[in-house]
Amino acid sequence: MFAYQRTVVRRRCLVHLVSGRTIDGILYAQRGPLVVLRDAKLIDAGRPVPADGEVVVERDRIEFIQALP
Repeated sequence: MFAYQRTVVRRRCLVHLVSGRTIDGILYAQRGPLVVLRDAKLIDAGRPVPADGEVVVERDRIEFIQALP
């Protein structure tokens, strides 16, 4: 697990993707090349759109992760 992920596991984060999209969710786990988010919302045009279930993102698609208080 990358060092940045150890500090934010089980915390609410903004995950900024290389595509320019952002996902707001709880970074729940890292499994191999995948990051698992729970209680996730896709931020689309400034408005959150809830996602059902877990959201799984490939690590190489992540530009950076912003931990929220």
